[in-house]
Amino acid sequence: PWNALAHAVFAAMGRDPKIEYIDMPEHLVQKYQYRTQADITKLRAAGYDQAFATLEEGVKDYVDTWLSDRG
Repeated sequence: PWNALAHAVFAAMGRDPKIEYIDMPEHLVQKYQYRTQADITKLRAAGYDQAFATLEEGVKDYVDTWLSDRG
């Protein structure tokens, strides 16, 4: 998940990925939430049936709209 996000940002910016990894600080190991996933059961039950953007589509839209000179 983190790598997918990082690679999507680089792709949206038209750049080759350049990622440097560092070790997680020990004082954060037990506090960091390593995985998240939305539960959209109630949203679907309320009648929302539209598709969501892919990670890559959403990141590209965000980069183009808010972070680049193109937006």
